[in-house]
Amino acid sequence: MEKSRSKDLSKLYQFDNIVRKEVGVICGIDEAGRGPLAGDVYAAAVILPADVVIEGLDDSKKLTEKKREQLFDEIIEKAESYCIATASIDEIDSLNILNATMLAMTRAFDGLSEKADMALIDGNKSPQLKVKTETVVKGDATSASIAAASILAKVSRDRYMKEIALKYPQYQFEKHKGYGTKLHYQMLDEYGASDIHRKSFLVKYYAAKEKENNGG
Repeated sequence: MEKSRSKDLSKLYQFDNIVRKEVGVICGIDEAGRGPLAGDVYAAAVILPADVVIEGLDDSKKLTEKKREQLFDEIIEKAESYCIATASIDEIDSLNILNATMLAMTRAFDGLSEKADMALIDGNKSPQLKVKTETVVKGDATSASIAAASILAKVSRDRYMKEIALKYPQYQFEKHKGYGTKLHYQMLDEYGASDIHRKSFLVKYYAAKEKENNGG
């Protein structure tokens, strides 16, 4: 298992090094929180030094919360530059989640203190940035820079949802982080939507509930 992990880590850095040789300084960009029914969407941009290897770096979804927290601190310590940014609930509802995510990614990139020659974007959609971009499907399992960005975005959003949970304890956000779990829908049925919920995400749910209540 340890050998497999080491091999995967080597692939992540090998990918980045190949791109660096072609274009120069690269940054990885990823998001967290596109799917939840509540809360802001987060994005992070990270420029890693070419000569630094962070052990255990991987797609944030494959890591335990404890490991993500440890790596979060190490990434911030060792990165040449990083920025974590958000798009608000109002922006999500007015722009739609895809455009709001692109906005958060743009803000993260623009917030970097160092200049990148190219941005590697997780997924198949790219924000319009001031530099060349390349989308990488499953990028957080392909590129070390994107994996680092995925961890910064994920940990930051989870911390934010835990803070929200203190303000809205009835929804138990600390357990589901705003995702559409059975528990979350139960809490919505009991308490209704709060001002932290994405109203555009609940339209179909409430329409279905109304139809059900009317015997449809």
